Amino acid sequence: MQTLKDTIHQLTVPTPYAVGDVHMYLLIGDEITLIDAGVKTDEAWEAVRKQLKEVGYEPEDISQVVLTHHHPDHMGLVNYFPNVSLVAGHPKLRPWLEREEAYFERYEEFFREMYEESGVPEKYYALLKGLRRPLKWTAKGTLHHTLTEGSLIPGHEEWQTIETPGHAQNHISFLRPSDGAMIVGDHLLHHISSNPLLEPPAKEGEERPRPLLQYRESMQKLLNYSIGKVYPGHGKVFEGAQDLIRKRLRKQEERAEKVRLMFAGGPLTAYEVCTKLFPKHIESQFGLTMSETIGQLDYLEETDQLRTFYKGKKKYYEQTGDFHE
Repeated sequence: MQTLKDTIHQLTVPTPYAVGDVHMYLLIGDEITLIDAGVKTDEAWEAVRKQLKEVGYEPEDISQVVLTHHHPDHMGLVNYFPNVSLVAGHPKLRPWLEREEAYFERYEEFFREMYEESGVPEKYYALLKGLRRPLKWTAKGTLHHTLTEGSLIPGHEEWQTIETPGHAQNHISFLRPSDGAMIVGDHLLHHISSNPLLEPPAKEGEERPRPLLQYRESMQKLLNYSIGKVYPGHGKVFEGAQDLIRKRLRKQEERAEKVRLMFAGGPLTAYEVCTKLFPKHIESQFGLTMSETIGQLDYLEETDQLRTFYKGKKKYYEQTGDFHE
């Protein structure tokens, strides 16, 4: 087998998002494959072309693109590579890449109902009109090949797929068991904890996903693997994944305890918890803060520290030892 530095190259491009630069990875094997595809801006495309040339390649050399998840900073430039014959990702990525209108309508309705259930004030409902806005930074195309738990990357059979939902429902990571190298997208970042983001269920009528619970399960699953060098979507390449995972799990549990103590004064809606948990950021990052809040509430409910009840259409949470009329 070739050495690691001969088979994988990191490409880094700017994004218009607060998270900053995003990484893509060029795999050299039986195919010339790009793992993730940045964001759809002129600046990102120029950065890709320049960095490809520095490692001896041109955009025309890329034969396939593999996507870790659907977020715009990871699949924006899919259509920019003229000789790509295969685009691969998790099956749940399909509605995002292929722009399935029925899914987006359910997506908008899901958040409208979530706002109502969570006691969100009317002033935030205007944000629903902007749910599709990030699509301008991303690609529209066809998902040719699906990757699920245990699937091998075509042309790179040394890399196996590990499903890692949580940050996104369609998130996948890739492990090379021979040396423990792992490409993780946004599942595990060294400098910050990934946001488990709310999404509607993949199929109409199913229960909504609980992304923080999924994210914890995905991280715990990685403790069963021998992981060496980690190649993330943002931040530095690092080692010591096991210790970092345990640290992330502890931090989540500490925040959950902070949230639990908020209920000493009685029942609260998810929005009321969010205003207490993120007083400085709820206005500017409403979607992210509500996702994090509901994730914490899901965890506390799952661990029997909170229970829920409804008053009309509003959902309230209370400590399990409390009683309401």
